[in-house]
Amino acid sequence: MDDLTIRPVVPGDAPAICRLLNAVDMIEIGRAETDLRSVEADLSHPEAGLPDNSWLALAGGEPVGYGLMWDDSGAERIDMDQYILPDHQDAAERLFELMEAQAARRAAGNGADRAVVHLHLNAHPTLDTAIPLRRGWRTVRRYHVLTRPLDPAAEPVPAPPPGLTLRDCRDEADRVIAHELIQDTFARHFDHQPRTYRQWLDDLGELIDWSLVWIASLDGDGDGDGQASGPGPGSGSGDVAVMVTSNHREAQGWINSLGVRERARGRGIASYLLRHAFGVYAGLGRAEIGLGVDTGNETGALRLYEAHGMAQHFAADTWEVTLPVTPAPAP
Repeated sequence: MDDLTIRPVVPGDAPAICRLLNAVDMIEIGRAETDLRSVEADLSHPEAGLPDNSWLALAGGEPVGYGLMWDDSGAERIDMDQYILPDHQDAAERLFELMEAQAARRAAGNGADRAVVHLHLNAHPTLDTAIPLRRGWRTVRRYHVLTRPLDPAAEPVPAPPPGLTLRDCRDEADRVIAHELIQDTFARHFDHQPRTYRQWLDDLGELIDWSLVWIASLDGDGDGDGQASGPGPGSGSGDVAVMVTSNHREAQGWINSLGVRERARGRGIASYLLRHAFGVYAGLGRAEIGLGVDTGNETGALRLYEAHGMAQHFAADTWEVTLPVTPAPAP
C-alpha cells in the first residue's frame, strides 16, 4: 500500500498498540486479553531500546502492525514478536525485512557468527504464514496456554504436605533465592536464557506483587552435603521449589513459572503449589487463572496441569530462522 509507513515506537504509542493487539486477540482467540499496563511495561523495559528494536506500521495513520525485538541471550539467540491485522500482509512482509536485518545486527554486536531468531505466533495467526515460510522460517516448538475457572466457594487454600513450608518473597533475601531457583529448575528447558538477578527483576517489572511469589522448603532436604539450599525460615530446611504469579492482567490471574528442583520432583510439590495458587487467586476474586506450557516439556508439566483441571485456551508456535551476520567492525 502506498500509504504504509513504519517508524519506531515511542512510549506514548502504548494505548494504540494495546488496541491493535486486542483486535488481533479477538480474531485469534475470540476475546481481548491484552491490558495497557502490560504493553507499557514492555515499552519501558530497561533493555527495550525502542529506537532500534521496535516498529509500528501505520496505514492511513492507523496502526496495522507492530514489532518488538529483545535479546536475552547476549549471544546468537534473538527474540521477536510481530502482530499484524489480516488485511495488511504487505506490512508484515516489510516488518520481517526490517526485523531480520536488526536481528542480524544485534547478534553481530554480541560477537556471534549467526543470528538464531525466534518468533512466537498463535497456531492460527492473523499473519499469513506463507510469508515466514518463504523467508526460511520453520516451526520448532508448540506451546499451549491453559486456563481454569476459579470458584471462591470451592477453592480453599490447601494446607501444605507434611514437612513442606511455604513463604512469600516480600523480603529481598527471598527474591534472590527465588531467582536462583528459577535459574536452576529451568536450566535444561527448551529456549531458557540465563538472566542475572537484576535482569530478572527488570523482566518481572514494577507490576509484580511479591506476596504472590512463593518458595517451598522441604524439611531435611539439603544439597547433599547437609547444608540447606538457601537461607530462609526453618534451620535445616531446603528450598526446593518456586512459583511466580501475576495479578495485574485484566483477563485472568497468571502463573508465570513453576519450578521444582530435580531431586524433589515426584513428591506432589508442584501439585500443592498449583492448588495453592488456585485458592489464593479465588480468594482475590479472580474467576480464572492461566499459564503457558511447552508441550515438549520432558517433566510432564502438561499432564500435571491438565490433571488439575486446566484446559487449552489456545496454542502458539515458536518459529525459527537462522540468519548470517556481518561481523561487527573491530574497535
